[in-house]
Amino acid sequence: MSVEIEPNTLQPNKGYKWELLALLWLAFFLNQADRQIFSVVLPLIREDLGLSDAELGLIASALVWTYGLLVPVAGFFGDRFSRKKIIGISLIFWSIATLSTGFCTTLIQFVLLRGIATGGGEAFYAPSANALISQHHKETRSFALSLHQSAVYIGIILSGVIAGYIGETYGWQKAFFVFGAFGVLVGILVFMRLKNDIPAAGLEKPEILKTAAVIFKKPTAILLTAGFACMVFVNVGYLTWMPSFIASKFNLSLAEAGFSSLFYHHGGAVIGVLVGGKLADRLSLKDRKARLLLQGIALLIASPFIFWMAAAETQFITYAALFLFGVFRGAYDSNIFASLYEVVSVQTRSSASGLMLMCAFLAGAFSPYMLGILKPTLGLSLGLSLLSIAYVIGGALIVIAALVFFKRDKIEFQ
Repeated sequence: MSVEIEPNTLQPNKGYKWELLALLWLAFFLNQADRQIFSVVLPLIREDLGLSDAELGLIASALVWTYGLLVPVAGFFGDRFSRKKIIGISLIFWSIATLSTGFCTTLIQFVLLRGIATGGGEAFYAPSANALISQHHKETRSFALSLHQSAVYIGIILSGVIAGYIGETYGWQKAFFVFGAFGVLVGILVFMRLKNDIPAAGLEKPEILKTAAVIFKKPTAILLTAGFACMVFVNVGYLTWMPSFIASKFNLSLAEAGFSSLFYHHGGAVIGVLVGGKLADRLSLKDRKARLLLQGIALLIASPFIFWMAAAETQFITYAALFLFGVFRGAYDSNIFASLYEVVSVQTRSSASGLMLMCAFLAGAFSPYMLGILKPTLGLSLGLSLLSIAYVIGGALIVIAALVFFKRDKIEFQ
């Protein structure tokens, strides 16, 4: 068990940490909205360009593979350079890539712009943003990170409605143009309002391989990463194919399907993430492994609702299952990074976040492609239902981490 001293946080005023959180919330909103646009207008792209289900799944997987490969690099950058600059540059870069996706006409162009460029730009956001929020929010760490996480749900919900409407009314290309242009404007605002920061690594800049070796010598970190990979596998597959599945199964328009498939789940997730963050902050004062236990139990409880969301025969049961799946998924999300930061040093938080995201997204990237291959034979209903198994595995791994390894691996702060 190691002892770490938290660095003093440079706060120009007490309100800055909340202004910081608000700006990063808006950036994260676009991070998720831009990623979801493709899934919402996917049927229009298929009809317009004649791409197969496997090719469309490959485009979605390309973004996640790129994200997974580059996010550890982003994490190490976040421990060594200005996080403000990393966040601002990445936001403007992926927004330009999103805007440019509207000009794509071939599979290769989608893979390059939608997959590699957008995924690469988005990879550099999360490690620096989460580490910066954690640096400025100490007693309110889980709550602040959970508020930040809520941008994921709201971004996905609104992108489903807005992109679906724009796509059906003005063409799928216009959806990419609108969100991309707005992202560039927000990127400029980030540069104007965020204060200059000093990386936590400061004078000590450990080597990449050495840092990775230290992090992954801890079984708790490994099991948290494996559990996160299980969650991402489900999430990427769900986000890619659920709008199309709902539209086909219940004969809905793209706007209706985009709203219904995303609103109920992420509306529940907003509740879960805020309650989970507050509850974890309170329980961890008595027992710090409470963050991990809350995550593991949440995944286990959520698993049957994943099965029902795809297997249900009526819209009411489908939406009820999506909502309850979302509540417990949100409770898990509220402590993704707060739990990890319990077992890694302050100087390597961004790096550890990057490594965790890399492993999870490289594994999760296979989900949309696999579902796209299985769709013509087994059908999406069975494929989506089977995703529930991943939540059972992930929840069990995190509970084992909390009960067996956490006591030895945790960091003591002074």
